[in-house]
Amino acid sequence: MKILVTGSAGRVGSFVARQLLGEGHRVRGFDLKPSGINSPEFDEVVGDFDDAAAAQRASNGVDAVLHLGAFMSWLPADRDRLYRANVDGTRIVLEAAAAAKVGRFVFASSGEVYPENKPEFQPVTEDHPARPLSPYGVTKLLGEELVKFQGRVSPMETVILRFSHTQNASELLDPTSFFSGPRFFLHPKIRQQEGFGNALAVEKLKALDIGEEALVLTRNENGRPFRMHITDTRDMAKGILLALTHAKAVGGIFNLGATEPVDFADILPAMAKKTGLPLVAVDLPGAGVWYHTSNARIRETLGFEPEWPITRMLDEAVSAWTRRQT
Repeated sequence: MKILVTGSAGRVGSFVARQLLGEGHRVRGFDLKPSGINSPEFDEVVGDFDDAAAAQRASNGVDAVLHLGAFMSWLPADRDRLYRANVDGTRIVLEAAAAAKVGRFVFASSGEVYPENKPEFQPVTEDHPARPLSPYGVTKLLGEELVKFQGRVSPMETVILRFSHTQNASELLDPTSFFSGPRFFLHPKIRQQEGFGNALAVEKLKALDIGEEALVLTRNENGRPFRMHITDTRDMAKGILLALTHAKAVGGIFNLGATEPVDFADILPAMAKKTGLPLVAVDLPGAGVWYHTSNARIRETLGFEPEWPITRMLDEAVSAWTRRQT
């Protein structure tokens, strides 16, 4: 099979592309920058998803599309780019795929369509109302509607995967990581909140600064530690490949992620113990992040079983952190 992987230069897309190549498939990448993948069975189109000519070149001659690429931002200045990439881009890639008579189209959506931060019930299932609270979540929900529409009006099989937050295990203890840095480390969190313009949060965080890097346990304004899903890239790839090949995936919407959420009250002390880094705690304004999303449908329908719980990810993260210290 020849498979188009959009977002082929990203964390998930590059991993999936390499895994497909290892399984003997031919792969085409499509992203804003080259993937760095070197294989005689790999070619790529470098360009924007909303470039119709680039999308057509990318889709021609492929059997399936894994539309994993997206632009992710929560900054007001990025709104136009967010909608161009995630809404217009998804529409254009879908139309190019349909015109090329692609057999199956798998779309990477997001748990932010629900909303995760203010769920009406937990665990959050695929039947939870889709009421996003972020512009990013809105763009992914609009993308879902475009995918469902194309599934109705063309022979192309479609699958929607609502992604959990995804990380490489080695990133968990990397303060330079775009996500894990400000999630778990004090200095990156200060810089993040300064970028968001959250003056009160910055004041609270700076009051904890001991002059050296520290881990930070984030709690809401009532002292409840954060809880969220963090899923290893390898488990996400496993679910994506099931969506690509499984007969029962067609027409489905599936939450894809770890079975259990990560409780910050548990993981931060474990990180501190394993690294020897100091740990501070902060109560930030607002309700905070606290959710549990169910992956029961994809487990029961497609046989998905995650293999990388947070404890196993942490062991690998500690090894990577130790290597960086030497």
